[in-house]
Amino acid sequence: MDYLDHLEAEAIYILREVAGQFEKPALLFSGGKDSITLVHLAKKAFRPGKFPFPLVHIDTGHNFPETITFRDSLIEDIGEKLIVGYVQDSIDQGKVVEQKGKNASRNALQTVTLLDTISKHGFDACIGGARRDEEKARAKERIFSVRDEFGQWDPKRQRPELWSIFNGKINKGENVRVFPISNWTELDVWNYIKREQIALPSIYFSHEREVITRNGQLMAAASFLNIDADDVIERKSVRFRTVGDMTCTAAVDSTATELDDIIAEIKASTVSERGARMDDKVSEAAMEERKKQGYF
Repeated sequence: MDYLDHLEAEAIYILREVAGQFEKPALLFSGGKDSITLVHLAKKAFRPGKFPFPLVHIDTGHNFPETITFRDSLIEDIGEKLIVGYVQDSIDQGKVVEQKGKNASRNALQTVTLLDTISKHGFDACIGGARRDEEKARAKERIFSVRDEFGQWDPKRQRPELWSIFNGKINKGENVRVFPISNWTELDVWNYIKREQIALPSIYFSHEREVITRNGQLMAAASFLNIDADDVIERKSVRFRTVGDMTCTAAVDSTATELDDIIAEIKASTVSERGARMDDKVSEAAMEERKKQGYF
């Protein structure tokens, strides 16, 4: 049995467990390769029927245009329901305060919008594409990860998952975050994308783009970055290993335009894909602190 078949079977089993154990699950969709892979796995798990959950996107308003275009095209293609929560609404309602300054980002603000969206629709489980190899805080987390009534995660309050038995029992107001591809690596995802011929947004492949160098990272030149006279705009051949808010997602120098080229790059890389995320560099425990507050 090919190892990708094993990973696929495990993920499909977890998705079906979610459908069987929860009343109102949702699949959190960012437009990135991991959530796109989850949609592909959900098709394998539930077709020819409809998904037993909607897709949910938390829109910061600072997304890569290519990602939003791809999202809308995918939704039209699969014919499933999409729910969008807007960070701008949280700002307008006074629930969050937008950061100021040169390195301001809306990335951390999405937590409030996400929790409000979960509460509004009564979701008791949210499926996401996080993987253990991405970051040390994510490596601590179980596949079924319980959040309290405030949406918070306690790393010390986790359930054993022996013999692939997942306990989805929760109290009123709690919800569970579920990670079907938790055991996959970045390389596994790309090998699976290649095998299954899964379409992706163009920004994952090398392309010419105007960028600025900020804090040692190549950032896409966008008005959200508060570009000033000290920033030098250059045109480079780059691609993105991970997709998030434009203000915190850096590009990498690359000429990889084909899947085989990307896979070769990843094999040779000594930096994880989260190494290009500025939001993880705020502190040593940046991701864990955000997860404790409800971040996905």
